[in-house]
Amino acid sequence: MAVWTLGINHTTAPLDLRGRFAFAEDRIEPHLRGLRQALSRSPEAAIVSTCNRTEIYCAGDATELEPTLHWLAGMGGVSANDLRHHTYRLENDAAARHAFRVASGLDSMVLGEPQILGQLKDAVRAADAAGALGTTLSQLFQRSFAVAKEVRTSTEIGAHSISMAAAAVRLAGNLFEDLGQMRVLFVGAGEMIELCATHFAAKNPKSITIANRTLERGEKLASRFGGEVMRLADLPIRLHEFDAVISCTASTLPIIGLGAVERAIKKRKHRPMFMVDLAVPRDIEPEVKALGDVYLYTVDDLASVVQTAQASRQAAVAQAEAIVDAGVQSFMHWVDQRSAVPLIQQLNAQAEDWRAAELARARRAIAKGDNVDDVMESLARGLSQKMLHGAFAELHAGDAAARERASTAIQHFFLRK
Repeated sequence: MAVWTLGINHTTAPLDLRGRFAFAEDRIEPHLRGLRQALSRSPEAAIVSTCNRTEIYCAGDATELEPTLHWLAGMGGVSANDLRHHTYRLENDAAARHAFRVASGLDSMVLGEPQILGQLKDAVRAADAAGALGTTLSQLFQRSFAVAKEVRTSTEIGAHSISMAAAAVRLAGNLFEDLGQMRVLFVGAGEMIELCATHFAAKNPKSITIANRTLERGEKLASRFGGEVMRLADLPIRLHEFDAVISCTASTLPIIGLGAVERAIKKRKHRPMFMVDLAVPRDIEPEVKALGDVYLYTVDDLASVVQTAQASRQAAVAQAEAIVDAGVQSFMHWVDQRSAVPLIQQLNAQAEDWRAAELARARRAIAKGDNVDDVMESLARGLSQKMLHGAFAELHAGDAAARERASTAIQHFFLRK
């Protein structure tokens, strides 16, 4: 059984390229079906898609990295050769190690961040619902979750973690002297926006507003923070009211354009506006960054803020990596054992055939009135001969080298005490 991973992340691909490969949650099932059909053996498969990474995990009889690359390139509308330069392609123990490191937050932009674990679990549930999650990938991910839990509880890898949400608040504090006077708009109502709203709410801003396509979901989130909700369609005419805009939706196209921001700045009499685009693909047109009174940050821009807390956690990385290594060894041992299962089944079936044949012969002999001791002796002798026939044949066949190899194997299997 082979396991392989192909992916892009925040260290290998720029934001706009990652945006081409952002899979919507409700499209994972058909994408998985298409992927498996594109590969020759319809392997087990799972797709992980977040703002920082898109990864394909597969397990099958043989590695099919190149067809997997071509399928992903086709989904993003780029050539396989162009995509190749931005991907990592991992097999077997390297693929397992990567999965365990991702689950543990060791491969994240924010070292030790816990959000990726939930995203991995969502990917596993989606693969299972699509009928694409088999025994091997299920083991891989369940073991990755166990490793992540051990890393979280046994090391300080998550201590002092600055999340994307906390980084956004820090940047806002650098721009605005008093966050308590800020009017903050959150666009979207997903998990990332909820995290950001929680961090900003702790600073007691003047107002919090949630803009979302679905008013009901927006109202539910707004009620937690004593905020108001507005329709996404009203965003262009109300954008000027807000000092900070944090956006993270699943839209495939930007929902805040350059023109809307220019008009908002004009109405604000050029008072500065702080904007954070946490979406992949982008929610805010990149040209907005060129405006003089707008401070726009993307997920990649936040990396430098996040890195400031990295040094204090590096001491725990070695301990976490040791836990990961142990998990990889255990998983690969399980995979190796799985590869022997068909042979074990064949051996058991052969032994059962021998047992049944000798037992049937013994019963016929007893029914005829043969001496029971003689029948038992014959049964034992018959089983022994069947078991040793192949070994004897190998010792008398082939050339000297082949007989020597057979002799070594036979001594190992039959003469051990």
